[in-house]
Amino acid sequence: MAKSKPQHGHQNGKRPGVKSAAVTPVRRHGGRKVISFEDKQDAGSHDSDSEIVDHISKQEIQTRAMRLLKVRESLPVFQNKEKIMAHIKANPVTVLIGETGSGKSTQIPQFLMDEIMSIHKGAIAVTQPRRVAAINLATRVAQEHGCRLGHEVGYSVRFDNKSHKTRTKLKYLTDGMLIRELMLDRNLSNYKCIIIDEAHERTILTDLILGFLKELQTTKRKDLKVIVMSATLQADLFSKFFSNAPILFVEGRKFTVDRFYLPRPCEDIVDSVVRCAIQLNSSETTGDVLCFLPGQEEIDKAVAILNKVVPYLDESVPRVVAYPLYAALPPKEQAKVFDPVKGFKRKIVLATNIAETSVTIPGVKYVVDCGLRKVKVWRHQLGLATLLTVPVSKASVSQRAGRAGRESAGKCFRLFTESDYQQLPKQSESEITRCEITSPILMLKQYGVQDVVNWSWLEHPGKEAIVSGLKELYELGALNEQGRITEKGRKMALLPLAPHLSTVLINAHDTHVLPYVIDIVSCLTVENLVLNPLPEERDEVNERRRALCTLGSKHGDLIMLKELFDMYQALKSNVERQEWCKQLCVSQRGFKNVIKVREQLTGYMKRLYNQSEPQQTQGKSGLRKEDEEDANSQLLQPPDIPGVLKCFLYGFVKNTAIGMPDKSFRTTPTGEPISVHPSSMLFISGSSTGDDNSTGPCPAILYIEHVFTTKGYARSVSRIELAWLQEIASGVLKQSSR
Repeated sequence: MAKSKPQHGHQNGKRPGVKSAAVTPVRRHGGRKVISFEDKQDAGSHDSDSEIVDHISKQEIQTRAMRLLKVRESLPVFQNKEKIMAHIKANPVTVLIGETGSGKSTQIPQFLMDEIMSIHKGAIAVTQPRRVAAINLATRVAQEHGCRLGHEVGYSVRFDNKSHKTRTKLKYLTDGMLIRELMLDRNLSNYKCIIIDEAHERTILTDLILGFLKELQTTKRKDLKVIVMSATLQADLFSKFFSNAPILFVEGRKFTVDRFYLPRPCEDIVDSVVRCAIQLNSSETTGDVLCFLPGQEEIDKAVAILNKVVPYLDESVPRVVAYPLYAALPPKEQAKVFDPVKGFKRKIVLATNIAETSVTIPGVKYVVDCGLRKVKVWRHQLGLATLLTVPVSKASVSQRAGRAGRESAGKCFRLFTESDYQQLPKQSESEITRCEITSPILMLKQYGVQDVVNWSWLEHPGKEAIVSGLKELYELGALNEQGRITEKGRKMALLPLAPHLSTVLINAHDTHVLPYVIDIVSCLTVENLVLNPLPEERDEVNERRRALCTLGSKHGDLIMLKELFDMYQALKSNVERQEWCKQLCVSQRGFKNVIKVREQLTGYMKRLYNQSEPQQTQGKSGLRKEDEEDANSQLLQPPDIPGVLKCFLYGFVKNTAIGMPDKSFRTTPTGEPISVHPSSMLFISGSSTGDDNSTGPCPAILYIEHVFTTKGYARSVSRIELAWLQEIASGVLKQSSR
């Protein structure tokens, strides 16, 4: 590998003093006041930690908090506490740029909480783009503050809430959960301060929140403090949006990081990452390895390869312990990456870009960067999402390399050429410019915004995207002809789902098939529930699935999900479930999440229709007794499958395709060719039609997702009848025939 110049924060490369901190003079920058705190203290790894709080005594909680106080005091942000707080008090909006690991995400909220608790008024919300960060940060801060998680410090993420309505004074929550609170309380009257953390990630919801806060602060809540925190230098954009709000720079110490490039591009990213990690394990004496890969599929594959290789490693090198890290992992699995390994071992963490800034993993000295990430790009004209693996930006590459220099000098191995690096864009494009914005528009309408085109967008998504979203919501019945939100639209906005799935649940309620449909929707909301088998095992696993899921084999993937879920619940022991999941290549932790989501969605629907929730009792299997009985009875009773699938047709009326005489499919209304994805129950090798001898050719199909890789694929596919289309979607059929 070719070596480039070291990346470091101190030109002499020397170890900075432990206690020293320098504050640079106030300077002018673009007509705005900019205050820079340059701190030479080690940033450490304490921006977040995901150790789960156990049921321990108050004395043990306080003892741990006192021990962690020494760690807190060493952080750059803590050393500049008085100056930062004085600035926040003096300004309605503060834009703060701080290195990951500087302590901004854990310390600044605590400074503010101490201030608020002293006057007994209001609470603080800290938004995170990822649930893993919200949970980990809340856990860490509760430990530092000396309280139980869910009391003074808590979190709220989709389908998981650990906070108290009145007791919690500091709440970490995902962007979506704050927007949900905003829909219920437009003044956010419970909060004294809102902190938007990781603003540089520029998710759709982050941009939406910033717009809401700007409007709220200038009209009804002039007392509301807003702090926008970012780990990268995108300060100008945020500052200008909030009328030239002042910017603070907090710089933590960065050790020297040597960067290495490949002489030529690699062909197999997973293989190259694994080889590099194993080579590092053999050649380097101390320090853990953090590897960046595009997505879960690549990470799981790399972990499997490493686990197979470990037994054959020479005894003279450290034992490898491989950990995956991606958003879909449950908190307990994510927590493992933060624990130090004991003995003669080395930790190798394989992560998505979640490890760029959202979490800081202690012990990392080496970074292996494939330079890629996965993104979905929405094509408004075609109405489909293209799943792409694309190069990251220079800003992301820099963030990734910096993870190797948090505790000591480190090394970063970039699995691309230096020439490729020079071609990377400076910043990644924001989500709002490449994704479907139907959900954000519905939120705006629920909030009372009529002129969506001219709303206060941080970055305008474009008129075409807005018009497309408005039209989609009208067709779903969420908006009327004047563009105003309907009663159905208000119900849809209150459900924690995309508008299409909300439509499905509302129609399921109206047609009395809600319990069955909720199970399927719950399965759809959990990522990677049904896994992709290894190539050599694919045929065997698919045959097992078809043999067990007889209804799914005939009707498609949605019914298959329900059958799998019922079978999982009917198994009594954990050992049985583990073996069953292994045989069918499905995720046991995924099904555990499905149970939680189902319970949450059931509660949402009952509250939406003002129904009382029955008292919950637990059965022998560990499920709620009602769920256990429901699972056993539904295995015996044939469902109203046409009624169930029609509910999905109401929500995904445009996601349909008609079978052609040549056994191909063409979408409605565009007439584009589309193929059934190989992962579908309706896929037959050598054919894209999904037909078999028992059911005959599919006259039409319904699909939940349309993705384009090498060609257009339908995913989560179900067989439907043309008569259903004529009944529910005659307008779409007329349009497709033109």
